[in-house]
Amino acid sequence: MPEQTPPGQTPPEQTPPEQTPPVKVGNVLHPVADVAAAVTFYRDAFGLGLKFADGDRYAALDAGSTTLALAGPAEDVTGGVVAASFKVPDVPAALRAITEAGGSVVRAAEQGPHEVRAVVRDPWGNTIVVYAAR
Repeated sequence: MPEQTPPGQTPPEQTPPEQTPPVKVGNVLHPVADVAAAVTFYRDAFGLGLKFADGDRYAALDAGSTTLALAGPAEDVTGGVVAASFKVPDVPAALRAITEAGGSVVRAAEQGPHEVRAVVRDPWGNTIVVYAAR
């Protein structure tokens, strides 16, 4: 039996299975001045395990259902702003969709050491990273 919407509330929109967005929040990006010190902090304070490290550039920590991405100064693409990072199949297509929906491109698509990435803002000024495998 389908779930009923309580009186006075609007039913949530449902996306048909064939239109399920092919994106996910791949990580939450935290710019840090010292990647090694940040890895130690998040390990000791929260018990997060190291998934991947690239020297003093970047580290990915296991934060359960998401990844905490620690970006050193060389990989800080957001200018020191914490940002959700969406993994998309095609960065240029995502940038078109974002701008058509009212967002803006802050940093155009570029080749990073491990991915193609871009930085955008939603219509409310929130910074978002979009990325895809090379």
